[in-house]
Amino acid sequence: MRIVFLQHIDYEGPEKIGAWAAERGHDVSTVIPLFESFPDTDTFDLLVVLGGPMGAYEDETYPWLVAEKRFIAETIEAGRKVLGVCLGSQLVAQALGGIAHPHTVREVGWLPVRLTATGRFSRVLSVLPETFIAGEWHGDTYELPEGLKSAAESDFCANQAFETRGGRVVGLQFHLEWTTEALVGLVQRHGDWLATEAGTEPNLATKAEFLGALPELARGHEHLYELLDALEAIL
Repeated sequence: MRIVFLQHIDYEGPEKIGAWAAERGHDVSTVIPLFESFPDTDTFDLLVVLGGPMGAYEDETYPWLVAEKRFIAETIEAGRKVLGVCLGSQLVAQALGGIAHPHTVREVGWLPVRLTATGRFSRVLSVLPETFIAGEWHGDTYELPEGLKSAAESDFCANQAFETRGGRVVGLQFHLEWTTEALVGLVQRHGDWLATEAGTEPNLATKAEFLGALPELARGHEHLYELLDALEAIL
């Protein structure tokens, strides 16, 4: 399989998605939308849209987002597989006709995510446990277009995942791909998002809680591989 990653910032890369691709023997290339042009949709099989600190709705601040969302829409229309992660899920939701916007709360840390009835009967997301712990680091969310229902939710965010086009297009607001290096990078650059004292805000982890969740990190990698294998198997 030929995979293209859209990467928006140096410290939010493919991480374990890249490791999965290497282990499965897939061909991988990376495009940075700010600097590079997009490939023809017939030159790849899977587009992975990664995270970033910008808002999916900030077209005036980041004009290249307009072309990126157009490219994502063209990729979906061409029948290619698409996976969006965090910011990527918001961009994919917008490309499908949804609306991304600031959320009322931030989610930062390791929080329970639950599959909805839609998620439990989906082709790809149904491989995940009905409830699992996922990494969260976002202050934005999205509204799905008419006819598309949320496949996963948390206590603080109703739209944690979606799936459409027969499982060929998947969005994940949460993170399963993080590595320990990625966690450190986020803390170094955006540590002010973390809680200063444990237990004060249930939607925010402290630095120690965020960096110390190695079991959750390992389980997340297992879930990620199961999800990616299921996405790969979609014809």
